[in-house]
Amino acid sequence: MADNGVTDRGRGDDGRRLPSRTAPSAAQARAQVEARRDEDRARRDAAFAEAFGDTVPGRWMIVSSWASTTVLAVVTTAAVMYPDAFIGVFFAVAVLWFFAGSALFAVDVVLAAGRSRESAMGIGGLFFLAGSAPRAVQWHLLGSLVAQVVVSVAGAAARPFTPLAFGTLAPVLALSFCGLWGVRHGLFPPREDPSDGR
Repeated sequence: MADNGVTDRGRGDDGRRLPSRTAPSAAQARAQVEARRDEDRARRDAAFAEAFGDTVPGRWMIVSSWASTTVLAVVTTAAVMYPDAFIGVFFAVAVLWFFAGSALFAVDVVLAAGRSRESAMGIGGLFFLAGSAPRAVQWHLLGSLVAQVVVSVAGAAARPFTPLAFGTLAPVLALSFCGLWGVRHGLFPPREDPSDGR
């Protein structure tokens, strides 16, 4: 039974009143959450250090993602400034990035389906590398994705109702590189066997 909303009193098996339990304050609850978060982060960092050491696997994915972002930024800037000369090049790059990203996305999904038999994988961990990749990898791959989104949206906004709108399809490539790194190298907890609980 609650007492003024802050205590929880009940009776034991012998009928005697049990001592009240005071609910934690907001500051105490926040401190507990932060402590658990710090413990989880330290545990993940230790797991990453054990699995990868000083090397970062899949570096070519990071380099490729940033290279595609650089190319997109260059052709978008050129198409905004000199549309008559560069809109065709921009359109070709944007469409190529979209189709290459779509194909790579399909590969990510197929590989994830196979790996999900043993690992508990979620969308956040797979495509946004939340908790599944070292922070440096996450910053690089998500940074490339965000940069592609910003470049493509800025280009479309600079010259609305033109082929520059197709640039908004290009970030599929950067997102697919995130997924490829996640499915190939990401650390995920093992999937629990439902029969183990029997």
